[in-house]
Amino acid sequence: MMILVKYFIIVYDGRVQDSLKERLITEDDFNWKLPNSNSIELKEEEVLLKFVGGVDISYSKEDPSIACGCLVVLDLQTLQLVYEDYSIHNLQVPYVPGFLAFREAPVLLQLLENMKMKANPFYPQQLLMVDGNGLLHPRGFGLACHLGVLANLPTIGIGKNLHHVDGLTHTTVRQLLEAKENSDADIITLKGRTGFVWGVAMRSTPDTLKPIFISIGHRISLDTAVLIVKMTCKYRVPEPIRQADIRSRDYLRKHQMGH
Repeated sequence: MMILVKYFIIVYDGRVQDSLKERLITEDDFNWKLPNSNSIELKEEEVLLKFVGGVDISYSKEDPSIACGCLVVLDLQTLQLVYEDYSIHNLQVPYVPGFLAFREAPVLLQLLENMKMKANPFYPQQLLMVDGNGLLHPRGFGLACHLGVLANLPTIGIGKNLHHVDGLTHTTVRQLLEAKENSDADIITLKGRTGFVWGVAMRSTPDTLKPIFISIGHRISLDTAVLIVKMTCKYRVPEPIRQADIRSRDYLRKHQMGH
């Protein structure tokens, strides 16, 4: 019976996923410029990128169906927190590999919608970083893409683990990172067997050997995504994601202790 249920979830979600994928934009589609852009003069409709959002979900170790979503917004120049919000849910949607977004996106969308409804000035309309993959995904449409399309926000996918796709595996990526010609490189392009560029592996700090995996989410190019990740990394993981991760785990722990 469970196999049958999972089959129908995959068929249904696959159709929805394919429909959303048709709306995906994989190039820069926004009116802001990076603070360190060569062009200092801004056109009338342009502004500087000032605030960057980050989202993450933490799960209870005692009950994996209990999840805490966290949305933070940081000032790009100082990387100081200017906004945070949380939401705890008892998830009913089962986890099916390749369809994580159907489990997590509703939690994160609610946090975004709550903020938008209150017309909060820090709403991350300029950019949202997602703890999850974008294009670098078995179906080419991970959580960062899913969330970006539904919320119509520029999004970047930040993966801590590599999805095996198009011939890319932990072994092949490790070989690339350890190759002599790449010994000084902090960015390795993740090009699959087909020649398609899925994203990049990035050694974000000099003292880390474990890369993070950056991919396009929505309305942003890979080059721009990499620039912004570099600007926001104090540690291995970009600060908007790191803060959302730390705070969601902390909030969940305190909430469970209180019950």
